[in-house]
Amino acid sequence: MSLTVTVLGATGSIGRSTTDLLSQHAGRFRVGALVGGKDAAALAKLALELKPDFAALADASAGPALAEALSGSGIPNGAGEGAVLEAVARDADIVVAAVSGAAGLKPTHAALRLGRTIALANKESLVCAGDAFMRDAERYGARILPVDSEHNALAQAMGDGRVADIAKMTLTASGGPFRTWTRERIAAASPTEAAAHPTWSMGMKINIDSASLMNKGLELIEAHHLFAIEAARLDVIVHPQSIVHGLIAWRDGAVTAGLAMPDMRVPIAHCLGLGDRLEIARGRPLDLAATGSLTFEPADEARFPCLRVARAALAEGGAAPTVMNAANEIAVAAFIRGAIPFYGIAELVERAVEHFAAEHRRAPEDVEEALAIDAQVRAWSLEAVPATRAAG
Repeated sequence: MSLTVTVLGATGSIGRSTTDLLSQHAGRFRVGALVGGKDAAALAKLALELKPDFAALADASAGPALAEALSGSGIPNGAGEGAVLEAVARDADIVVAAVSGAAGLKPTHAALRLGRTIALANKESLVCAGDAFMRDAERYGARILPVDSEHNALAQAMGDGRVADIAKMTLTASGGPFRTWTRERIAAASPTEAAAHPTWSMGMKINIDSASLMNKGLELIEAHHLFAIEAARLDVIVHPQSIVHGLIAWRDGAVTAGLAMPDMRVPIAHCLGLGDRLEIARGRPLDLAATGSLTFEPADEARFPCLRVARAALAEGGAAPTVMNAANEIAVAAFIRGAIPFYGIAELVERAVEHFAAEHRRAPEDVEEALAIDAQVRAWSLEAVPATRAAG
């Protein structure tokens, strides 16, 4: 019997990798719903290929274009928040949550409340409302499977091991485009340079988060919630080859690691397989002899202060990660449009966390509270951008 899969964020990089796998294994899966952001043409193309039960765009203004593109296809479609939530409400065995940023919180949580199996690529769900998400997952019987390559590798490396037996859980980072750059050179970097990731192609915002190592900071917070492990046992190491995605050091001295070629279809296939291994067409097998060497180096928080800021937010707890994520999304957007320099990202985020420390000490009780904090911090951060430019 085929499994029904809904894809949130179908037109993004994770979504495209997911739909590639769904096409390859058409006999195993059927598509319940496809949800995109605002690209009507891209979503319509996917819908015509995969024949979902429903297609939706988050941007209501793009609805007419989607309706026109799917005219005569017989595929029901809609646009706006209501349409997205309608897509989530439709029957599905697996929901791939790949909407980028805080915008993914509400639809991902809606799927969770229905007790779905969620292949989670939207790390902000756990960064912004991790306590509430994990609590509700247990309450509603939802299963959360990590799609991020690092967390998926760690989950596989754990096997049947106990978190209590872990001495250290380590996520790897490629180091991004600025791994070998001096601080002075990084300070003058352009958005185009920051987005030129050496290994992955993940979209402008995520690529810039990778350049600043904020992405790795977000992943530390995600790992804290996914594996119920405290910050003191989490670490980051730079690994330029992006072959080793995660390592677990056990208290007896043994180490297990998850290795794979840098191809997001590998962790996605692991999630979609629900215990079975799916063959990946056009995949590159890992050849360690051809790779030659695997190198590792410490993460430099002096050149990459966003990682330090994220570690501090995780250690502080409460709503600090929620505040940090909202400020970071505003700061990255400001950097992209040239309003602040690269190091202005870390500066603005750190100022925001400090500014809201007293007001938001406890973690959000639910998604609604997380989104309210998110909106408040975004408004403050927008007003703080001019001062950040002067200080940068």
